[in-house]
Amino acid sequence: MVVVAGLRALLTIAAGGLLMTLFTLVGGLTVFLSSRRQQQLLLPLIALAAGSLLGGALFHMLPQGIAALPPHRVGGYLAAGFTVFLGLEQMLRWHHGHRQQASAVQPVALLVLLGDALHNFVGGLGIASTYLINPAAGVAAWLAAAAHELPQELGDYGVLVHSGWRPAQALRWNFIAGLSFPIGGLLAWLLAGSLPLPALVLFAAGNFLYIAASDLVPEIKTQATASQSAQTLGWFAAGLLLLWLLAVAEL
Repeated sequence: MVVVAGLRALLTIAAGGLLMTLFTLVGGLTVFLSSRRQQQLLLPLIALAAGSLLGGALFHMLPQGIAALPPHRVGGYLAAGFTVFLGLEQMLRWHHGHRQQASAVQPVALLVLLGDALHNFVGGLGIASTYLINPAAGVAAWLAAAAHELPQELGDYGVLVHSGWRPAQALRWNFIAGLSFPIGGLLAWLLAGSLPLPALVLFAAGNFLYIAASDLVPEIKTQATASQSAQTLGWFAAGLLLLWLLAVAEL
């Protein structure tokens, strides 16, 4: 297994991490949109994110693990990534609320930030590890994570504001929680020679699968009309297709 861990890799990982952190500020854009328009945009973004995360895990991260590890270990690390994040959500009693609804404002705001920071840290660690093994696969994994971040950060911002935080305060602390993503990426680069990179890639893939299957797909399955269902299915398929095309381009 060849690991790409030079200065160029460091700069790419740092730039990708900082750009991902900037996505935490998208909640501020909601001041320019009506609540109805926000909901109209949110469901297509959630569907696109679900397809992108599944595509990133299945078409990019999983093949990297299969190439480096025996099958029983591949399944074990995938299951570990899936299970750990299930346990994390249960422990924090918080569900990734992508819709800005009153029912999503029950958990304590600090727990939302803690869960987001842990998720971002593991994501940064896993995506950077993927990049260090295969730069093209790492870029694809980053794109899949970015597609997920947009609706998630909109939801997180809404939860914080509806919990009583001022908009500027919510943006500031959401941004601070997002800094754990580049921290995880830089840690992967610093310890590239000693970290089990394929295992981390598969662990992160399990996280991708969990978010898509547990958090996102259930939200896009509850549409009231056939046209809404067709629209969300189309965006979901678009996310899968985009990541599949990127995988084909790597060959």
